[in-house]
Amino acid sequence: MTMKLLKTAVLLGVIGLVAACGSSSRDELSQWMAEQKAQTQPQIKPVSAPKPFKPESYQVFAQLDPFSNQKLIMVLTKEANQSGATNALIAPELARRKEPLEEFPLDTMALVGSMVRDKKPVALVKVGPLLYQVRQGDHLGQNYGKVVKIAENEVILREIVQDAVGEWIERTASLMLQERSK
Repeated sequence: MTMKLLKTAVLLGVIGLVAACGSSSRDELSQWMAEQKAQTQPQIKPVSAPKPFKPESYQVFAQLDPFSNQKLIMVLTKEANQSGATNALIAPELARRKEPLEEFPLDTMALVGSMVRDKKPVALVKVGPLLYQVRQGDHLGQNYGKVVKIAENEVILREIVQDAVGEWIERTASLMLQERSK
């Protein structure tokens, strides 16, 4: 029983010491925070005065009102005329039968060689594990690309793509001869 009493007394002593240490450090911390708060002065920059508002008068009475029906009719007729011109560029491409190499994007193709057959240049294009012979006038890629010229180390294409406005335009693309990696 004395052993039990001794353990209880030691436990109460340790608890008392811990409680005494905790309150003094808490008091010191509170005192330090109060000192820091008193020493710190906020720096507030003054807000600049707003710029005076000067209303502008509408001076373009002679021009067409942007919300009028006449303006809408002008824009629609202009678009109809432009779409007729751009449709003339894409219409023949949509009417013809697609060729096998038009299924693949141009960046998946590699020019691996060229040769002359029947006095006409022929390019050797590799797509995946397959090798294709390409002649001038053949179509490649997914942008209606048509082979315009075959050189010894390059195939030049004319592609038809949509620009940022949505109109069909022509652009030039090429396949360059790829060096074989070992």
